[in-house]
Amino acid sequence: MTTRPEAPKAAAPRPGRAPGADPTPAAPESAAPQSKVLLVTGHPRPDSLTAQLVRRARERLTAEGHTVDLLDLVAEGFDPRMTPADEPDWADPDKQYSPEVRAHMRRIADADAIVVVFPLWWFGLPALLKGWIDRVWNHGFAYGNRKKLLARKRMLWLGLVSYDEARFAELGFADAVTLTLGKGVSEFCGMAPERVAVRYVYESLSVGEGAFKTLDSALDELLPQRRG
Repeated sequence: MTTRPEAPKAAAPRPGRAPGADPTPAAPESAAPQSKVLLVTGHPRPDSLTAQLVRRARERLTAEGHTVDLLDLVAEGFDPRMTPADEPDWADPDKQYSPEVRAHMRRIADADAIVVVFPLWWFGLPALLKGWIDRVWNHGFAYGNRKKLLARKRMLWLGLVSYDEARFAELGFADAVTLTLGKGVSEFCGMAPERVAVRYVYESLSVGEGAFKTLDSALDELLPQRRG
């Protein structure tokens, strides 16, 4: 006579665990990973709304556990003028740029995310920021390099505009500026479209607390929220 194999005995539950519970402890709801954020600005007045937004961004990101590298181009005395030492050489992607530019390149390379807060002057970047892009986001580093060094970065451009949203769009500048910064700079340098955001603080001369709400919303998009 054959006998049916005896079913294995169920292991006794460990103290403090209900029978039938998953033996692997549930991981706590994890916080979003910490990021290193390069926070860039270049307004000449430390009491400007631009500067206030930068301070708020730094405080919030730090409070959330992120590491913030503040790059104040005015305070650091960055020279926006192009020189032969930093002019791109299309035939030489390995060109060695000036020590100042190489130092800025390292700060970009070290960052997981880049936030640029700026006033929109003449419907574009202020000269100081434009010069920073010209000199630092250079051939062989930001573009023209098979390694695509900026491909995994997250990018937020936050511009302060005196117009209201409807008028800014009606004049065509919303599309023009967004195209330039989103595609002409960020995506051209290998960043994925879904990792790039161009946002605006409208009516910047009278917006008040609304500016900080716009900033918070933009930062929510840039980096996942930490959860307790």
